[in-house]
Amino acid sequence: MDAFFASVEQLDNPQLKGKPVVVGGNSKRGVIAAASYEARKYGIKSAMSSAEAVRLCPDLIFVRHKFDRYREISHEVRSIFSDYTNLVEPLSLDEAYLDVTNTVINITEAIDLANEIRKKIESTIHLTASAGISINKFLAKTASDVNKPNGFYSIDEEEALGFTARLPIHKFHGIGKVTTERMKRSGVFHGRDLRRFDLKELNRRYGKIGNHFFNISRGIDHRPVTTYKERKSISVETTFDKNIMKLDELSLIISKLCRELYLRYQNKGIAKTINLKIKYGDFSITSRSRTDDRGFQHLDDILISCKDLLNNSILDEHGIRLIGVGLSNFKTEKPDGQLKIKFPNYGP
Repeated sequence: MDAFFASVEQLDNPQLKGKPVVVGGNSKRGVIAAASYEARKYGIKSAMSSAEAVRLCPDLIFVRHKFDRYREISHEVRSIFSDYTNLVEPLSLDEAYLDVTNTVINITEAIDLANEIRKKIESTIHLTASAGISINKFLAKTASDVNKPNGFYSIDEEEALGFTARLPIHKFHGIGKVTTERMKRSGVFHGRDLRRFDLKELNRRYGKIGNHFFNISRGIDHRPVTTYKERKSISVETTFDKNIMKLDELSLIISKLCRELYLRYQNKGIAKTINLKIKYGDFSITSRSRTDDRGFQHLDDILISCKDLLNNSILDEHGIRLIGVGLSNFKTEKPDGQLKIKFPNYGP
């Protein structure tokens, strides 16, 4: 989906259409969760501080997030996907993989199928989506960013090596900013530069992830699209305008966060570990956790355990800048009968 959170806000409030809109907090310590394409023209992007965003665009319009609404729209989009294929793997509220090797309708060309899905989303939900079409997950995801917004891009098997050869190294999924700079210092600027190193050398330089770099530089990705994904964790957090110095203030905030966490947690399985995350005024971070093999099933379980993790030793002379609570170590059982899908192996 294109600029999903911001686009939903513009859909629900037509007065915001065509204007620079961001979803996030407008306090000095707020962070941008999503930016409309009008805002992106100013260089504003997600994870940017609100203060920096305002410096770039003084007329920026801030709206508070409405995750329930975003989830509602996301479910509508996924319902459309199910009209075309039974193999849909959601990545987030605004992104998913679809395996269309075998579809439930009589459309044989992947490009035609992608465009029909995009048109149906726009005509029924009134939002735009971009699509990437290719032979595997890595190439499809990369292709989906080429002609955003409201576009598509296709990479067939014969084009894969040429496409990855030209691709700037920072656009490879799994290569972050730190690794990008490290690679550039080694003369690696594009996929073709990364291919100069054999698998042994990449493992020596980058450890086990060297296997991933070897494959993606050659357009290789054997991961199947799967409708099941084991949940690792779920969490909520908040950043304060002013550092918190008192335990009773933290206790009230924790209660509110636990209630929000519980709403997100319902029907997600049973978690056995509860986590408390604290970022201090000097930006140091600490965490505390508690595990119960019976799992946390009720709001009271979460509230009591979180409160037990709070005590005076958690306070610091710098004050607390951010606090978060989370659940992890889920014991959801994986369903049987997962479909195995083979992808082409066209070698290095």
